[in-house]
Formats: sequence, C-alpha cells, structure tokens
Amino acid sequence: MVNGVRRCPTLEGDLPKMQPTIFNVHTIILGSGAAGLNAALQLQRRGITDLLILTEGLTFGTSINAGSDKQTYYKLNLYGDGRDSVRDVAETLFNGGAADGDTAMVEAALSARAFYNLLELGVQFPQDAYGQFPGYKTDHDPRQRATSIGPYTSREMCHTLIAEVKRLQIHISEHRIAVRLLTVPTNENKQRIAGVFCINIDNPLETCLEFYLCENLIFATGGLGGLYRDSVYPRKHTGGIGLAMEIGARCQNLAESQFGLASTAFRWNVSGSYMQVMPRFISTDINGNDEREFLDTYYNQPSEKLNDVFLKGYQWPFDAGKICGSSLVDLLVYRETVECNRRVFLDYRTNSPQFDIRTLPNEPRKYLEQCEATHGTPIDRLEKMNPQAIKLYKTNGIDLHNNRLEIALCIQHNNGGVSVNRYWESVNIQHLFAVGEVAGTHGITRPGGAALNAGQVGGFRVAEWIAAKYNEKTLDSKVAIKAAEQLKEQLMNGAIDNIEDERGEFQARMSENVGAIVFPDKLSGAVEETRKQLRRLSNEKKIATSSKHLAESLRTRTLVYAAYVYTNAITENVEAGSRGSRIVVEETGNQIHPKLEIRYKPEQEQYRNIIKETQPPETHIKRSPRPLPVSGEWFEKVWANFQDWKHLD
Repeated sequence: MVNGVRRCPTLEGDLPKMQPTIFNVHTIILGSGAAGLNAALQLQRRGITDLLILTEGLTFGTSINAGSDKQTYYKLNLYGDGRDSVRDVAETLFNGGAADGDTAMVEAALSARAFYNLLELGVQFPQDAYGQFPGYKTDHDPRQRATSIGPYTSREMCHTLIAEVKRLQIHISEHRIAVRLLTVPTNENKQRIAGVFCINIDNPLETCLEFYLCENLIFATGGLGGLYRDSVYPRKHTGGIGLAMEIGARCQNLAESQFGLASTAFRWNVSGSYMQVMPRFISTDINGNDEREFLDTYYNQPSEKLNDVFLKGYQWPFDAGKICGSSLVDLLVYRETVECNRRVFLDYRTNSPQFDIRTLPNEPRKYLEQCEATHGTPIDRLEKMNPQAIKLYKTNGIDLHNNRLEIALCIQHNNGGVSVNRYWESVNIQHLFAVGEVAGTHGITRPGGAALNAGQVGGFRVAEWIAAKYNEKTLDSKVAIKAAEQLKEQLMNGAIDNIEDERGEFQARMSENVGAIVFPDKLSGAVEETRKQLRRLSNEKKIATSSKHLAESLRTRTLVYAAYVYTNAITENVEAGSRGSRIVVEETGNQIHPKLEIRYKPEQEQYRNIIKETQPPETHIKRSPRPLPVSGEWFEKVWANFQDWKHLD
C-alpha cells in the first residue's frame, strides 16, 4: 500500500534503470480543482471508497487561483418573487447556441442542489434576514441568478471541498504529473479507459514512472491554461485536455472560447467594478514611453467612450455581438498590443479629462449614485465600491493607488471540451468521465458563473452513474498491464532541451493567430507550423536528466498536440463567421468602425444550432444539438422509474 492505494508488481522490461510501479484503484480523479474535488466527495458519499485523487498539487489548479472583482456562481434564482424554473434556466443555457439540451437541463435541475451542498460545506454565500439568497444579473443572464462571495469564490469552494475530502480521508497523491492515458478494447469492439501514467516528480528518474490501473477515470484537468501566451489562467495551470485527445476522446465546440481583458503581471480578470469606476486606458511604446489615451481617437463623444468602459463591467467577455459597443474597447486594446506592438495600462489614479458625473449617460451615472461613488478619482470610487478589489492586487504586489495596471485581451475559458452524455461520460470512451472546464457542455455563449455550476453538477452525475452502473470490477488487469508495457517504452525517451522556448513558440502562435480576432489567411500557416513543431518534438530521442525534466518534456509534447487539434478546429469553424467571443476578419465584410480598416464576417445563422465535433486530430463532424427534454411526466411514473433505476437508462 502507498498512500492507501494497492501496489502491484512492477512492469517487466529491459529499459535500464527504469521500472515503473503499478497501482490498482477503482476510481481515479485526475485533477484537484473544484469539479474534481466534488466528484470525489460525491463518490465517497455513494459508497465508492476505493478512490484516489491524483494531482500536481492542491494549490495548482485554476479554481483555487483564479477569480475576478466579484467572481460569479450561477444558479436557479432563489430570492423573492423573481419568477424562475428549471426549464427557464435550461433554456437560457441551451439558447446560447450549439449546446446539448440534456446536459443543459441537468445543469439547471441540479444547480440548487449543488449550491446548497457548497453552502452546507461552509461557503458563505450572502443571504438576507429571512434566509433568502439574493442575486444579480451577470453576462448573458436574463434574470438575477448570479451570486458571489467576492473575488475568491472558486478559491473558497476549493478550500471547503478540500477540508471535507480530508475529513473523509479520501486519498490524495500530490506531485504527480499525468503524461498518458491508456485505453483497451471492450468485448463490444469499443474503447474503455484502463489507466493513467504519471511522473512522480519527488522521485529520482529511475523510479519516477507510475502506472495506475483504474476501473473509472474522472478527468478534471481544467482548460486551456498552457496553450496561449496572452492568458488569464494561473501560470501554474497548464491544462490536460491533450491527454484525452491523444487517446481519441471525441471533443466538441473547441472553437468556442471566451476572451476578455485581464492584467498580465498578475493574471486576473479586470471585470465588474474594475471597469465600472471608469479608469483611464493608456498605451505606451514597448519601453513605457510615448503615453497616449488611445480610446479617444475612436469616439466622437466622450460620454460614448465612458459608457462603453462602464459596460465592460457587465459585459466583460469579448463578444462579437457587441463590437460596435462595449467590445470595441477589447478590440482597440488588441490593436494596440498585437498590431501596434504597444503596451496598454489601466490608470486608476486620475480621471479622464472628459469625466464629469453630470454628463455621464444615465446607466453609469445612476449606478455610481446608488453606490455613493460619484466623486474623486477611479481609485476613490473603487475604494468605495469594492475595497477587496484593491486589496487583491496589493496582496499580489501591485498598488493601484500608485501604479498603472498592464492589461491585454486574454484567453479565459473554453466553452468546448470532451464530448459527454448526460452523465458526463465520454461519448466514445467508456469509463472516462470529464468534469469541469474540460467537459464540453457549454455552447457558443454561457452566462457568467455557469461554468462553476456545471463543474459541481458534473460531480453529482458521475457519482450517481458509477455507483449504479460501474461499481463492479470489469477491467481485465492482465490485458491492461500488457498494453501498459507496450506504451511505457514511448515515455522513456524523447526529452526536450529547451522546453520554455518550445512552449513560447506555440503559445505566441496561438495568441496571434487563433485568438479572439482570427485572420483566415493566417490560419493555414498556423496549422502547418504547429504540425511541424509536433513532428519535430515527436522525433526527439534525448534522455531526460530528471523526473521533472521528463514530465515537462512529455507534457510539452501533449500541449503541442492539443494546440494542433484546437487550431484545426478553429480553422474548420471559420465558415460560421463571427460569434461568441471570436470575430473572423473578412476583407469584404461588415465595417466595425470608420477609423478601423478591419472588417468582419458576420455570424452565419445556419450554423448557430450546429455542434462541431472533433475526432482528434483533424476529423470534424457536424451534428444537431441533442434537444431539451420534455418535462411534466406523471409523478407516479417518475417514482416507479426511479425505484427501478430506469431513470439512468
């Protein structure tokens, strides 16, 4: 036993000084963000006790390191006389476009249950004197369904979930970097998960390789952290979807990502009150000279500029539908930083010369009046509205009272991911479940905070299915070990000398060619350059110098593979035009602004309700979304089906 996990005999082989160790676990949770932690908790509650969380570190994921001025959790409205229903929430999620109706219904139906679970664990969501939970309207939200505990909502979720996981003594193995998943064929000529190879970076090279046999794998590795240079993902987080892609897990909506303005020295969304106090937007040359308040060039009226900046708080994600409104701000920041090679800063220390509370448009003026924040500078208004937002940056070495804040248009979330059914199981690899951002349950747009809800809901669903259907042992260990023996030799050699340079190469290519603004004529070049890099790294035959060197080399190769799959998917999606958080540049397209040469291809409506599936690396399939289920069945029928477990069919 190692950390409560059964150890098996080592793999046999003639590779010098390398004898991988095998462990056998019923269900493995790969990743320790909020989604993976809740999956482990729900499995334990349903009697699946042979569990192991494999993670690089409990403090490494996006959930515990990311947030915004007021990080949002989205749920069914639970306050006052605001009319809402499970069906209404599901329709909001479904109507964002290219989303499956069954997963949308599940996310809606379980939102209150997941919310109350977090509440009972100790997450302090605000309530009034009567026990009601008030909400506010977030982006793409027709009702006031959003709630928050401040900048660190997902962090506090992780802390409470970690405390409960430890209380229940669920086994956790840290300092493991997953480098390959393993599948074996089933009797039905399908593929099923069989295990995962990890590098234990605490061990010397000779004993660092570990193989974990498992009946089920909960894949909770997060989003696109390691794929882009301009990114709001924590630097510790690289993401792991490439591992699923390498074994052929079908994916969907990979081209549907979310971008927004974020600080770069300390990666954080500058949403909500960071924009509602209307800071100055300053650009400089690369050395910090030649200061300009560049937005002024593109607005005829100062009030229009200030209104768009204010609206970036509500409408933080870059949105193709708002590029003649608030998302023009994002586009102009992109132009300054990428096309003009300048730096852009938010300055909270002084007002724009045109700022006058009396001449502001009605919406920002009323908002500031209600917040009693009509006077002083942007930092004064921020101090009044959200002092935590200032403290957050100061804790991370940036004093907004005395320093400008450098920003860029950054990748923030992938709405696509592994294709799953209504129990979050991969549609083509049995016993592989994807939860959290790595699951492709979102469509073109999603309400802010819906991702946190979806991650929690996924944990309930996988636990229910595994407890009812996948509780027994069905994996043939001998077949799996034989397959592992064949695979392990591919992992021993092929170390990379210049890992940071190799990552920098594809990260820059992704940000400049397949980011929020897509130039179709550049995409084919990006695909070919990524293919060349992947081929070159696949042919590396160097010997690793340490366990960390081997792990990071293998991870880099997987990241390049994921970059190749994503770039192909985005190329395939150009025909759909500008939608969600991307615009497609087209020379003869619609004009954005009279002072901008860039034109865009409008959204092609015939593709709005088409899901693009990707069979890695480069096969793409179009399908219609699975419809929203019809509600309203007779109670006795539902009750009978539930007692016979027929609701799982």
